[in-house]
Amino acid sequence: MSTTTESRPLAFRMQLKPGVAAEYERRHDELWTDLAEALREAGVYDYSIFLDEETMSLFAVLRLRPDNTKDALPLKPVMKRWWDYMADLMAVHPDNKPVEWPLKPVFYFEG
Repeated sequence: MSTTTESRPLAFRMQLKPGVAAEYERRHDELWTDLAEALREAGVYDYSIFLDEETMSLFAVLRLRPDNTKDALPLKPVMKRWWDYMADLMAVHPDNKPVEWPLKPVFYFEG
């Protein structure tokens, strides 16, 4: 179980393949209900992904409840199905899990 607090976001980078940005966005616009439920059940309550169109880098930011079970998400069949569905659009590991580069927090402001 992770100990991430609600107030500090978790951020990471992923890499999109050239020419697939519209398809990536379309697939996320049609996010599966069972995947959304799995994310909520794991304690994800705020999740955004941004695209740098110049580099095709995806910048993800998510917030987790203190009692989250984010680390168990890769074991869920719906998560594995999603990775398989998205693998043709992005850099992935052999199991189709997206390659993620953690980003170091250097500034945080909460008003």
